[in-house]
Formats: sequence, structure tokens, C-alpha cells
Amino acid sequence: MTQLRVAVDVGGTFTDVCIFDDDAKTMRVTKVPSTPDDPMIAVMNGVERGEINLADVTQFSHGTTVATNALITRNYPKAALVTTTGFRDVIEIRDGTKDDLWDAYNDVPGPHIRRRDRFEVTERIDHQGRVVTPLDEDEARRVAALLRKRGVKTIAVCFINSFANADHELRMREILEEEIPEATVTSSAEILPEIFEYGRFNTAVSNAVLAPLVSGYVNRLDAALKDGGYEGDLLLLHSGGGSMTPRMVDKYPVRLAASGIAAGAISAQHIAGQCGYPNAVSLDMGGTSTDIALVADGELRVTKEWSVEYGHPIIFPSIEVLTIGAGGGSLAHIDIAGSLRNGPQSAGAVPGPACYGAGGDQPTNTDANLVLGRLGTSLAGGAKTLDKARSKEAIQRVIAEPLGLTLEEAAESIIKVANANMADAVRIISIRRGHDPRDFALLAFGGAGALHGVDVARELSIPTVVVPPNPGVTSALGCLLVDIQHDLSQMYTGLASDVQAMEIEDAFQRLESEATARLRHEGVTDEQAILQRLVSMRYAGQWRSLVVPIGSGDDALDRAINSFHEQHEREFAFRNDETPVELYQLQLKAIGKTPKPNFLPLDLAEGGPGEPVATRPVYFDRAWHETPVYNREDIAPGASFEGPAIIDQLDSTTVVPPNTRAEIDEWLNIRIHLDGSKS
Repeated sequence: MTQLRVAVDVGGTFTDVCIFDDDAKTMRVTKVPSTPDDPMIAVMNGVERGEINLADVTQFSHGTTVATNALITRNYPKAALVTTTGFRDVIEIRDGTKDDLWDAYNDVPGPHIRRRDRFEVTERIDHQGRVVTPLDEDEARRVAALLRKRGVKTIAVCFINSFANADHELRMREILEEEIPEATVTSSAEILPEIFEYGRFNTAVSNAVLAPLVSGYVNRLDAALKDGGYEGDLLLLHSGGGSMTPRMVDKYPVRLAASGIAAGAISAQHIAGQCGYPNAVSLDMGGTSTDIALVADGELRVTKEWSVEYGHPIIFPSIEVLTIGAGGGSLAHIDIAGSLRNGPQSAGAVPGPACYGAGGDQPTNTDANLVLGRLGTSLAGGAKTLDKARSKEAIQRVIAEPLGLTLEEAAESIIKVANANMADAVRIISIRRGHDPRDFALLAFGGAGALHGVDVARELSIPTVVVPPNPGVTSALGCLLVDIQHDLSQMYTGLASDVQAMEIEDAFQRLESEATARLRHEGVTDEQAILQRLVSMRYAGQWRSLVVPIGSGDDALDRAINSFHEQHEREFAFRNDETPVELYQLQLKAIGKTPKPNFLPLDLAEGGPGEPVATRPVYFDRAWHETPVYNREDIAPGASFEGPAIIDQLDSTTVVPPNTRAEIDEWLNIRIHLDGSKS
């Protein structure tokens, strides 16, 4: 019987499907238009179009934008917050920062729960976990009765010092569940037992508002797959670079808030390692946005605090990805000062670029690439036909005439502004982190990444661009490469010199016991489980901390302190071994290993790309060049050729400009060398 691994990634414009055949060691892909009103429709359409027999599927992985979109659009059920008396406004006061410090009119979006739906209950526990004021259970029941009367079905319970002692918070949850049996209740201490109330409260609130929506979607999809014959667990990619089953998504839906974004970064890490590049920048350009991640020394950067909307932090480990509004559907426009801008507004999947002929009449990057000949008139294997006349009209009317440019100059300017925006984003994630882009390769993927990759690399003096075999569905591939993963933590503050090794060991054993229970709940055997201990440290008196691995044994803490000094020197260019080190938090990464696709390298044969399927004029550097067009599947591994060239395939188009050299490697990646030489 055929054994298949299937991964589906839902994007703003298209839903991508990867199908890996375990027996033949081959992969095929397909794309279908996304269905924003109900993403599950696009997922099942992808299964149908990919001719997937769900009874043959041994693993079904999914990266979803449902949680992300819900937080952006604020399209979620009515929710309430129950908190300690005096702390009703923590999520509204925030931390006083702004995304743009100099824009007095750019206000941070309001809280996810309105003030009228935030309620106070008398209780108080101090920072050491001692009860100062007992929970007033009569008051708690009055609040519960009021919420029941209002018809609230999802509630976050956030008491001020529950990280130190969760008894009051858990009792409040019990009362709410007794009074409102149908409600979903999120306890901040269970979600995130951390000291800073603003981050903890907001993470719990985000979890609460997403719970009905995300759990409903995930469970409906899980049921649909099982009805179709799939017998395994649906695996959902989460922000930390691991996956979860629907059973854990029910409890921690907020972990899916960056689900689809992480997938591309994971794929980039895998492909860069295959190609021998320990340092790589991923450029995942889709229809609406571009996601940029950094792989340094083979590792992805992970951040502990991030947000979908600025001012509403989510304090769970997440792969660090910088997202900007630059995609195939990004709108080109002229601002009030008369300057050409590109994005962040997008035409989206509907109505889409002007060339879609679906009602859009504003020029986009897709329209500009079409006018310049870089795109053909067919997308997604003929699923969508592009109307070049509509693109010309939109660019001429909106950009060329107002700026006094020719049609070609206007289209090229649109592309140059988009490339400059992406190059600036790469500088933020590389140069500002102390990395020189010239030491990196650029992995260009997504539906539009291979169209822009070389131009962005030139802006940054990056020598090599790598385009994966299926750039338009590379993010979906990332879903096949991850393990089940959970991240647990416990506050543990104090000077390292005062800590007893047995105290650390006992605390980690408690975390490991909970982690093992979670993994077993998801069907992971003890043999498949890996538990990694980490500790967050800082110099005494500092606020920010660094996370380092810690082992077990009497000397584990001393070795971790040495690692902290070394990492502090790498991050901040100094260390002070004489300054006392303070422990801040214990962390545990629990991994349940899942089988991975076994990709096989192909034999290389010398030669060129073969005969082109067509030629067409393509505009490069203010001139038209008669350019060969190749079908990617016709080019053999080992082939090399000079630009210019256009390489078409189902899910993307790759542009190889003049004065570059391209080669197909043993993994079927296109490697484009900007200096024209082979390296």
C-alpha cells in the first residue's frame, strides 16, 4: 500500500500542498486558491486536487493562519477577563511603548477584551506565594452569575501573583466552570507561569479569545480527515517550530498564532543545511507579505516575546521571523508627498491584482512583473490566467502618468521599491544582529520570492541565491520536518551562589513529569521523547536575561554559568566573570520525535538546460532582452547556464537576470551565483 506524508500550508492567496511518497522517495505539489471565509474548504480542495487517498496518508501536517487572522481582524467570540481587584486595566495600560515613537497619531490597538468585560475579584497572594487576602468565593460566584447572564462563553482568569501560587486562580476557574459549564476558561498560571503580569495577562487573554475559534476549526478539520479515511493525528505547526495535536490545541490555541510563518523558516534551515550553507537568510514572499528569517551557524533565532499586533505580546518561544507588507499582491501607490510607495496594503486573494480580472483595478507587484515579461500569462499550472492589458492600464493610470514615466519605467520602479523594502528588512534581521549579509546565502521561495530573489541579493551584496525545487510550497514542506514540541517554564529567581543543586533538580523533575504527561497524551512513547533543560540567567541587577542549556549532576549549574558568560560575550561583546549571576527562570523543551521524509540526492550530469519551451522579451536594466523560457522539470540536475533566463513551474517563476550563472544541484535546487562564477 502507498504511504504518503501530506503537508498543507494556508497562505493569504494560495493554499499549498506537499505530498511525499515514502516508498518512491518522491514529492509532488499542488496549489489551490485560499478560501478566507473558511480555510478548511481550501485544505480539502487541495486534498482533492492532489488526488490524495486519505487512507494512504500516514502523516498529515498543517500550518494554519486561522489564529493569526483572528487576532488581526479581531473576529472572535465575546470574551471576559476576571482579575485581582485593582488590576483590571493591566492589559490597557500596557508598558507605555509605541511601535513608532515619533508618530503621535499612531495609537496602539486596544485590548482584545473591552473594559466593560473585565471584572475584579477580591484576593491577594504576595510575590513569594503567601496568601495575603483569601479569595472571596461569594464575590467570585456573583461575577460568574453575571457572566452567565451576559452569555459569555470564553473567559481568562489572571490573578496578579498566580505565577508564585496558582491556588486562587485555579479555584476561580473551578467556580466559573461550575456556574457556566459550557464556558472555556483559561488560567494564566497554567498557560504561562511568569512574573511579568502584562505579558502573562495578554498571553492568557489571546489564548482565551482564540480558544473557541481555533479549536472549532482544528476539530472540524480533524473530523473531515478522519471521515475521509485518515487514521493518524492531525499535526498543527506552532510558533516555536514544533507541532501539536488537536488535543493540545484545545488547551493552548495561542501557540498557533504564528503557525504558518514558522514553516518557511524551518524549511530554509533544512535546505540551507542540505546545500552546505550554515548561514542563510530566508526570503519567503507570498501574495500578501514577505517573511524573513535568519539561520546562523545552522540554528534559527528564537525569541521569547513577539506579537501579531504591536502592544499585545505573546510570551511563548517563537522562531524569530520579520514580516513586512511586500507580496505579489502589494499595491503600488503614490503618497500625498508624490513619492512612489509599495505596500503594505494588498489586493489579497480577492479581488487580487488587476491582471486577475476579478475586480481589482490597482497595480501590484504581480502586475509589474507581468508587464516586464518576468511572469507569463498563466499561474498555478493554468488554474489562473493573467490579463496583461489590465496590468498595463492600471500601471499607466496610477503610476506612469502621474509621475511622467513610460510604462516600462513605472513597472520597473514598482519592483525596485518592493526590493528595497525587502532588503531593508533583511538588514534589520542581519546587520542589526551583528551579522554581515555577504557571509550568507539567500533562500528565495514563496510564490513570488524567486521573482525578486536575485535583485534583493544584489542590494545586499549576497553572493548566492538558492531557489528550492518547489518554491511556492516550501513553507508547506516545513510542516513535514518538525517534531511534536512543548515549551514549559517555571519562575526561579535568586543568585546562583545561593542555589542548591537539589532544588534545581527537583524543579526540573516536576517540569519533566508534566512534559511527559503532555507527550503521552499526544500518543508519544517514552522512547520517542526528548527533554531538553534550559535556564534563563542574567548578571545580578540586570533586567534582560539569556537562555543557556543546563544538564544534570552536581556541576550542572557551574557549567551553565560558564555557558552564560560565553553567550553574553557573543551577544554583547563583553563578559564579567566576577559579577554574580542570577537565575531567572527554568525552561524545558519537550520533543516527541516524528518520522521525517527521507530525501535522496540525485546524480549530476554535465550540460546545459536543454531547449527552451519558448522565448519572450523581458525587461532588465532599462532594456528588453530576448529571454529563453524553460520548464523547470525539464532541466536535469547538474545543468548550468548563463542568464538571462526564465524558469517556469507550477508553483512559481524563477528569474535569472543577465550577468548571473545558474546551476541545478543534486537536491534540484537552483543556485544562482551573482558574480557569474560557480561557488
